[in-house]
Amino acid sequence: MTHPALQLLVEEPAPGTFVWTLAETDARGKPTKVARRAEEPSDSYEAALAAGTHALNAQMRTQPAPAPA
Repeated sequence: MTHPALQLLVEEPAPGTFVWTLAETDARGKPTKVARRAEEPSDSYEAALAAGTHALNAQMRTQPAPAPA
């Protein structure tokens, strides 16, 4: 099964506040479109990474595979 390429990004927009984003990427791996974003910031990088990883797994389970080219 093939899925759109997604990238998990964790950023610190303010000191001590971490936010995850799932972004669709192009063939070069460059983020092109936000697929999902954290609704609430996390207090640590590890917590944001864990929440983002959970969201990525859920996205991959629910998102239909693209049609073959």
